[in-house]
Amino acid sequence: MKAVVVRQPGGPEVLTYTTVPTPQVKPGWSLVKIMGFGINHSEIFTREGQSPSVQFPRILGIECVGVIAETTAPERLPLGQKVISIMGEMGRAFDGSYAEYALLPNTQLYPVTTDLPWATLATLPETFYTAFGSLKNLKISATDRVLVRGATSGVGVAFAQLLRGAFPQIKLAGTSRKLNKAAQLTAVGFDDVIEDRQGALQTTATFDKIFELIGPATVKDSFKHLREGGIVCSTGQLGKQWYLEQFDPIIDIRRNSYLTSFYSGNVDQAKLDELLTFAQTRQIPVKPERIFSLAELPDAHRYLQSQASFGKVIVLNTPDRS
Repeated sequence: MKAVVVRQPGGPEVLTYTTVPTPQVKPGWSLVKIMGFGINHSEIFTREGQSPSVQFPRILGIECVGVIAETTAPERLPLGQKVISIMGEMGRAFDGSYAEYALLPNTQLYPVTTDLPWATLATLPETFYTAFGSLKNLKISATDRVLVRGATSGVGVAFAQLLRGAFPQIKLAGTSRKLNKAAQLTAVGFDDVIEDRQGALQTTATFDKIFELIGPATVKDSFKHLREGGIVCSTGQLGKQWYLEQFDPIIDIRRNSYLTSFYSGNVDQAKLDELLTFAQTRQIPVKPERIFSLAELPDAHRYLQSQASFGKVIVLNTPDRS
């Protein structure tokens, strides 16, 4: 099969498109023909060698959509069954989705019944699932004023679209280091765009709920813009800082307010089904910003790391990219 292998950490050039043996099934694991997958910042960090637990060579990729090609659980995962898989150490402890096929544990394969095109389905799992879980943890009401910190990211754009589906008239602001992306943010549902300059928001505005995608690097500053009784949901780590340092929860959490989080490892069949139902019934405009082929993965990584990056980037293994 064709796959993209990383043999040593480095830049996009270490993503090598090559031929490798197709994995052989083993008890408790099934073979998935991969139809598409999203590209995530965490995969860039791993490619750069910032994931100490990851050993090379490795096929990266923490999510995928596809069909069962060989199964060891024929009742739940029959041949041809459409499936989604997220996290569970795929692309880290074992080879992931940057390939035509992936051998994955049955416990992290979730069957889905849908007529959505592959491009739409490939956009949903990691990005929209993370945004949806975070939206629920923020306990948003229609009268809230909401801020997305890191709004131009795939998860930030997905969150805006999901929030508009739930509350069409809600007040929503987003942050960006580059205000030249304001028109793009407005087009996907943001009312206001705030400059995030070196980890400090260039505004005195306050919000009821803040979706924090920059992460520990800016959480303290986010609390300065939270109203009493509000919630900060720290989900992303786009600031490349993994831990809260010099953070005093008694002082730094705004009085009578809350800090929560969400990540896609918190996944099960019911939650995925809830997302799919929500997206379809609310007619959420789920679509990728850019689509690449497997052979173009280095270019996909370059785009996601560039200043031009916006929204969700996916790879499709389908001939017509649909």
